[in-house]
Amino acid sequence: MATRHDTAAPPVKEGGAAPGRPPVETTEAEKRRRARLSRRWQRDLRWSPYAFVSPFFLLFLAFGLFPLLYTGWASLHQVEMTAPTDMTWVGMRNYTRIFDDEFFWNAAKNTLTIGIISTVPQLLMAMGLAHILNYRLRASTFYRVAMLAPYATSIAAASLVFVLLFGRDYGMINWALHFVGIDAIDWQNDKWPSQIAVSTIIIWRWTGYNALIYLAAMQAIPSDLYESAALDGANRWQQFFHVTLPSLRPTILFTVVVSTIGASQVFGEPLLFDANKGASGGAEHQFQTLGLYLYEQGWVNQHLGRASAIAWTMFLILIVVGIVNYVISRRLRASS
Repeated sequence: MATRHDTAAPPVKEGGAAPGRPPVETTEAEKRRRARLSRRWQRDLRWSPYAFVSPFFLLFLAFGLFPLLYTGWASLHQVEMTAPTDMTWVGMRNYTRIFDDEFFWNAAKNTLTIGIISTVPQLLMAMGLAHILNYRLRASTFYRVAMLAPYATSIAAASLVFVLLFGRDYGMINWALHFVGIDAIDWQNDKWPSQIAVSTIIIWRWTGYNALIYLAAMQAIPSDLYESAALDGANRWQQFFHVTLPSLRPTILFTVVVSTIGASQVFGEPLLFDANKGASGGAEHQFQTLGLYLYEQGWVNQHLGRASAIAWTMFLILIVVGIVNYVISRRLRASS
């Protein structure tokens, strides 16, 4: 019988290299290279996120913060469009002048009424449409995309179409009202009809956008809540009022605040709805908003200092709206 002689490998010394592989000696140059690469990697890991977000902050400084600070400085001076570098210090006189100007208060009242007329129906219709789309419908994707079509439409195109619809002599709205016994309405020259017409453009453009926001929030509500309500005998209306609406409180507050901010900055719709295509908001300033009043003072009357004061007044109004939003949201969280 052949005898098998197995030869075991010699033991490896602790901390040593395997047999036949001589230890690699690291030179000083290699150590310095590795240390340099390690430091470069650490710097890259630390500063790369800031480099990625820096374009946003650079653009914000150039087109956001700098104009804000410059208009604040210009609001304290008398400066005209014809000589924007010639500034005369006047202190708070631009603010006191606009507060004593009846056209400013007229524009503020028009902005408030147009904001209410456009925001309340808009959000109520958006809630109803979102509630309908929340159920299983055929071609639901088509309906959701169609909701965004008005939002994607140009303000100029939409306003020009509505000008034709609200025409006094040949408009389709007056043509339809004629069949129910209502005389022709001068939508562009009467105060309340003109504000209703401008609000209609805003409602048409933003209802679908808010409806999709409500729809996304509704789909995030757990279905267990509806099942529990159904087991307790609640019908769909009761489920809507006692399950859906309480769950949508933060979303409703968000849309109210965003719509309020948007209403305070309304500009394109009343500008293009004016028959004279001016910034006066009608022959008697009947639908002139704060945005139009700012544009009229700065680019029509060429008073840049006064326009800057109006811009900062609008900015302070938005800050107040934000503070009110913060207080209400805190109380809602505390109550829930």
